[in-house]
Amino acid sequence: QVTLVESGGGLVQPGGSLRLSCVASRISVRFNAMGWYRQAPGKQRELVAQITSGGSTNYADDVKGRFTISRDNVKNTVYLQMNNLKPEDTAVYYCRCGDIYWGQGTQVTVSS
Repeated sequence: QVTLVESGGGLVQPGGSLRLSCVASRISVRFNAMGWYRQAPGKQRELVAQITSGGSTNYADDVKGRFTISRDNVKNTVYLQMNNLKPEDTAVYYCRCGDIYWGQGTQVTVSS
């Protein structure tokens, strides 16, 4: 059974940083497109960042320059480094593998 387990969320002040991790089991992060999505209350789930099997990355406009997606093929883990966090980044963040596999989500709250 494929599983994706996110961690690293929490409460942080504006301007702070967090690093999210997504550990994959029974599927390779190296050979699949991996993405981070987020869903704020009352809003639709949206793509934040993606990394393809070839290593290309793309980001939502409002996180460019602040967030970085990366992967560790040995640890079979994908990361999302989030810097200069803003209150509007508050959401549940989900990891996605390919087209059908999702993690359970991790809450990120940016507040003073």
